[in-house]
Amino acid sequence: MTKQVVPPPPGDRPTPTAPPPPPRWRHWPWPAAIALTLLMWVVLPALHAKSVPSHNLTYSQFLGDVGGHKIKSVTLQTNGQASGTLSNGHDYTTVIPSQAGASLLDRLEKDNVSIKATTPGASFGSEVLSWLILLLPFLVLGWLFFRMSKGAMGQMQGAMGVGKSKAKVFDAERPETTFADVAGYEGAKAEIAEVVDFLRQPERYRRAGAIAPRGVLMVGPPGTGKTLLARAVAGEAEVPFFSVAGSSFVEMFVGVGAARVRDLFAEARKRAPAIVFVDEVDAIGQRRSGSGAMVANDEREQTLNQMLSEMDGFDPAAGIVVLAATNRPEVLDPALLRPGRFDRQVTIPLPTLAERAAILDVHCHGKRLGPDVDLSIVARGTPGFSGADLANLANEAAIVAVRANREVLTGSDFDQARDRILLGRREGSNVLLPEEKHAVAVHEAGHALVAALSEHADPVAKVTILPAGQTLGVTEQLPLVERHLYGEDYLADALAVRLGGRAAELVELHQGSTGAANDLAQATELATKMVREFGLSKAIGPVGYPVGGSVFLGGDGARFSSRPFAEATQAAIDAEVSTLLRKAEERASELLSTHVDVLRRLVDLLLDEETVDGAAVYGLIGKPVPTDQAGATMAPRRVAAASAAHPAPAADHTRAAASPDTGPRNTVRPRKTEQAPKIGTR
Repeated sequence: MTKQVVPPPPGDRPTPTAPPPPPRWRHWPWPAAIALTLLMWVVLPALHAKSVPSHNLTYSQFLGDVGGHKIKSVTLQTNGQASGTLSNGHDYTTVIPSQAGASLLDRLEKDNVSIKATTPGASFGSEVLSWLILLLPFLVLGWLFFRMSKGAMGQMQGAMGVGKSKAKVFDAERPETTFADVAGYEGAKAEIAEVVDFLRQPERYRRAGAIAPRGVLMVGPPGTGKTLLARAVAGEAEVPFFSVAGSSFVEMFVGVGAARVRDLFAEARKRAPAIVFVDEVDAIGQRRSGSGAMVANDEREQTLNQMLSEMDGFDPAAGIVVLAATNRPEVLDPALLRPGRFDRQVTIPLPTLAERAAILDVHCHGKRLGPDVDLSIVARGTPGFSGADLANLANEAAIVAVRANREVLTGSDFDQARDRILLGRREGSNVLLPEEKHAVAVHEAGHALVAALSEHADPVAKVTILPAGQTLGVTEQLPLVERHLYGEDYLADALAVRLGGRAAELVELHQGSTGAANDLAQATELATKMVREFGLSKAIGPVGYPVGGSVFLGGDGARFSSRPFAEATQAAIDAEVSTLLRKAEERASELLSTHVDVLRRLVDLLLDEETVDGAAVYGLIGKPVPTDQAGATMAPRRVAAASAAHPAPAADHTRAAASPDTGPRNTVRPRKTEQAPKIGTR
């Protein structure tokens, strides 16, 4: 299940829309302010001047006018500047030298001139400068205080806005994703689409007495498209859609998360009917600590309690449907999962073969595919891949084509991309010494022959001794059908295949090596599961001691702090595991001893070509290439090419989408799926 994208593919979050461009007028206030300041600087001093024209007189002219009784008044300043009014009403200015002294004053008095004395005043520019000097420290301090307070408000979300919800609302502007962009999972889409239809046409359901589910919980492995489905709901819904991450409710302050939950549902009630989507709901919905717990998280528990009361409390939210997504349903609180809160749980598993082909078709839109690319064959080679893995596969194939200066993708590009994802970057074969290269060829030939000779083992797809990532050699197997249950005969053959490399070393080289370290670890893990979890040991009996862990995240989770069985039971389990492994090694050694000539020919073929197709392996032992019930193989074109070089039946299949061992040499096992026992690791 996926959405059509242009590489690189988007994440599970909605693509943020670009902010609107700033208004053009915002660039003009500062230039206008500067121009206004300069204008005031020039104009204001002129406003102080009188409209009557002023005459500049020399001191000699001034004395002559005094003697001619033309001076009516004079204003003397201490700096020698003098101004006044003439008898005809005109103004004048002059400069009186300091040597004039008292004689000038006596002369002015005799001529009945009105005399005034003043001190020089400050100019307009000096006044503005003095005010700036006085106010500048206060302006700088105010600016610093504003910046500091703005940063603090941004970090603390403000004293009044700390309890506001961080939900993103899709109302008029909705995501472009619809259910048509989601490949596969028709049942899950129909179930979720029913919720959208109820909000669109509630009277249709009320007539039948139906009540809309309060909540729908989507669970599944990472990358299967849970958030993509929620985006499709937002695109399809004709009601407001609130999207929020579970982690946005958790803060360091107790009570903030509960306040944000209240604000979220208050906003949803105002816009009801509405849909609220909580991504990664396990961030706030984890199981509450019991009465005997020594450590509790008050903030998380208060947030969960508020969520419980909002969904189905004393005042339940009407017309609001809560969608939630998680890949850890085992940690959720039981009160959150009961009917009335999350009425439905929709499992979004890993895609099937048909769904993987549909997902690849969506992700290959916009890519030019060559005539040899069959997406159904590529899908068969990717068991256990999620939608995100398939998106990455298509993108990596495009990158491989670009490296080769091509714009058209070929089938080989997808093969190389899958190997790059599963194994790592391919290294040159010259990193191995000649004796090491021969030992790797023996080891991988042992894996391949035991797998080809075992009736219930997955068919061999490819054998190579080219190093890639942490592997020096790889034997890839691909199941013809997608298994959901594994029988005891299949598990026994799987053990023999895992130990086939070590058995080949003992048969051909007469000694073991460190190359089987990871094979032994995988075989021991599988044998331990067979005895302790699957009840396949007669000595232990039909009992099961499973190891706790996450349902969808992989791994075995936390081991038991104390064994739930006695020491004698542990000793019996160890003895049974050892017995299973010894039998598997003996069986692999017996098969290889009876076909030692085929083993040596396969080793020589690997040393010559470094990569051998599965059809060539079956041709060496004289067996037809396995086919499915319809008689189809996985890669008929590749088989034809292999048959031209090596006599072999005209059928084959693609390589396994399996995980490599981490030892020096190893066998690639099929990727484990959640529907079946975990018999291999990546």
